[in-house]
Amino acid sequence: MTRWLELADGVLARRYEHLDQTLGLVVGRERCLVVDTSGDEVQGAEFAAAIREITALPWLVVLTHAHFDHHFGTRAFLPCRVWAHERCRPAMGADRAEWATKFRQEGSGELAARLEEAELVPPTDTLATEVALDLGGRRVTLLHPGRGHTDHDVAVHVPDAAVLFAGDLVEQGAPPSIGPDSHAAEWPHALDRLLALRPGTIVPGHGDPVDAAFVRRQRDELSRSSARPSGSA
Repeated sequence: MTRWLELADGVLARRYEHLDQTLGLVVGRERCLVVDTSGDEVQGAEFAAAIREITALPWLVVLTHAHFDHHFGTRAFLPCRVWAHERCRPAMGADRAEWATKFRQEGSGELAARLEEAELVPPTDTLATEVALDLGGRRVTLLHPGRGHTDHDVAVHVPDAAVLFAGDLVEQGAPPSIGPDSHAAEWPHALDRLLALRPGTIVPGHGDPVDAAFVRRQRDELSRSSARPSGSA
């Protein structure tokens, strides 16, 4: 079931049953910021249309990282500026074939075809550590807290609302996804930097919004996991 969650005035998360994904929207007086665009052009168009039911303001896009489900819907938002970490672009599209194959094996040929046909839209603007964006009466910060889920994760801090969009650095409903491009030993330090911002609400890339206590527990589990000898249960 698809639904909006209002986290604060002009700060919303959109929840999807598919992949348990959570996308974001931050609305200022002059423009709005779209946090991730989903995994293909059909999904991206649905998200764009849902945003237009809330605001007609021009938008910017930020991509939290390069995994397919976070950026292959970007074409629906063009023309606009697209922000990402400077290491995001080289990693974009690397998992497209793998996931198209997975969808077909699961009997989801339509999802596979949509992913294969989606346009890869590269970032127009990049950051190395952090950048502040003025949405008109509301400033947001895009920051790279260190390596974790990938080497190019970007979080979105909305300080006036005490909301933080964490991308896949945080997951609710499932353990954090540690893949071949993850940096498990450094991941807890990235979460420490996010926690230092003292957010009241943290929006994961997948799952429902959580509080700081949840993120601390996930950080501690990641620390324990990365400290285990290789091959231990």
